[in-house]
Amino acid sequence: MKKTTFFAVVLPGMWLLLSCGNNNMRSNARQATPADSAEAINNAEKTVDSLSASFAVNAADDGMMEVALGKLAMEKAIDPRVKAFAAMSVNDRTRGNERLKLIAEKWKIALPSTLATASQKHLERLSKKSGKRFEKEYIGEMVDSHDQDLKDFNYAANNLGNVSLREWARKALPVLMVHLDSARAIKNAQ
Repeated sequence: MKKTTFFAVVLPGMWLLLSCGNNNMRSNARQATPADSAEAINNAEKTVDSLSASFAVNAADDGMMEVALGKLAMEKAIDPRVKAFAAMSVNDRTRGNERLKLIAEKWKIALPSTLATASQKHLERLSKKSGKRFEKEYIGEMVDSHDQDLKDFNYAANNLGNVSLREWARKALPVLMVHLDSARAIKNAQ
């Protein structure tokens, strides 16, 4: 009888302590960078496989950065081709980000809501440049990031466990290819 009473009192108490520990882990995760926080929440919640969750977080982070850079380029660029590329990039990536958010809501995947501090600093550094220097760095970065995006999205389109994210990545590939081709053409003309 004493053992039964002991387990009846101690086990619920242990469960409460462990539950509190999980909440503390979540609040600590939210204090890290936005992408790290989202990754930590996704690892704790496990609503989708970790590869799918990680891809979603990285795609959201990259998408926010591309939109922010595009908006900056729309303001600072002089070359009409660079401005047009930036507008296309902002429009397409904004639509892609919105679709990703809908998928994330459906599957309860945490996404970063703001840019990381390092990305903010990068934007600030780039915003201090102007003219051809700005355009050259912006377009060079767009070539590099879209080249990497194509690799990441192609891998995701063929390997993610979550069908919704896999299809989203597959549908984004042609748009990313157009962006990469456009950025390369502008870079080669500079």
